[in-house]
Amino acid sequence: MIDMSSFHLFFMRPTINVMKHLSLALIFSFSAAALLSGGDAPSSPAELRKAALAVVAPLPARMPGAERDTPEQIVLGRKLFNDNRLSINQSQSCNTCHRVDGGRGGVDNEAFSLGAHGKRGGRNAPTVLNAGLHIAQFWDGRADSLEAQAKGPVLNPVEMAMPNADEVVRRLKGTKDYPPLFAKAFGAGPESITYDNMARAIAAFERTLVSHDRLDDFLKGEDRALSLEEQRGLGLFLTAGCTTCHNGPLLGGNSYQKLGLVNPYPNDKDLGRMAITKDEGDKFKFKVPSLRNIGLTAPYFHDSAAATLPQAVEEMARLQLGKTLKPDEIKSLVAFLQTLSDKPRAKTTASR
Repeated sequence: MIDMSSFHLFFMRPTINVMKHLSLALIFSFSAAALLSGGDAPSSPAELRKAALAVVAPLPARMPGAERDTPEQIVLGRKLFNDNRLSINQSQSCNTCHRVDGGRGGVDNEAFSLGAHGKRGGRNAPTVLNAGLHIAQFWDGRADSLEAQAKGPVLNPVEMAMPNADEVVRRLKGTKDYPPLFAKAFGAGPESITYDNMARAIAAFERTLVSHDRLDDFLKGEDRALSLEEQRGLGLFLTAGCTTCHNGPLLGGNSYQKLGLVNPYPNDKDLGRMAITKDEGDKFKFKVPSLRNIGLTAPYFHDSAAATLPQAVEEMARLQLGKTLKPDEIKSLVAFLQTLSDKPRAKTTASR
């Protein structure tokens, strides 16, 4: 598997940025094209699989760190993740914005999530599914772990709005149900209930949220996991330049890239990662979203500017690659992207 995590190092000067990005895109496109022999038509499943495995990979069965999580920590984390008592007015839980119930894709499918005080956030809530496989958390990568991410929204004044960590701990200690659960998860005694342990438990639960989709079935040798249309979309995905950013097990989530690389992105208010690093080279850079479960997580982009998946595909091709896709190409790409949905969740969504 090719490591793309350092690609952001190439994007420091605008003119050279575009040339190098396009050169890398061509390298991957030509590499895939060399393995694909059918032109615009799908190659054989075996050839297509070989080309795909050069730049993407099946999701691992477990997230990093899951081997240290205990069943008791996971049980506690699941309860905390779904508990409204972690918000100031007991109206919000982690699951409010990152819904994993009812076959949802780890998001609320809102443009901007509603917080405890009735205000909406400034960025679209990313999916919590497979989140522990990302290089960092949040669109700008400001949290380096699931534990660090779990601490943020609880104290965020727009989101769950608890005043401080001490108040969260006081509230947890004042319940009947949490003291024994924390004791089982982290050892007996009053010091088992801490803000850090709350975050550790939530992260332990989140590390169980690994999805299982039809692309992985195909990559592991099941030819019929993808239809001909979906295989055509995968072939196009491999040769159009998409894998320059969307690669690895997550098909993304492993690098930061400038949004609006070839053509400028309309929204120039959000500076992206630059607001965290203060580095001019990070202006308008965001963590590349994982495409896993993309069919379940509309709307799209950090500012929810794309309402539908076809719109997102069309815009990304234009903004990042300088390409105008044909309607049938968009259709095939969308068909492929729908295969990246967790199978039980996709089935539940289809039955609604």
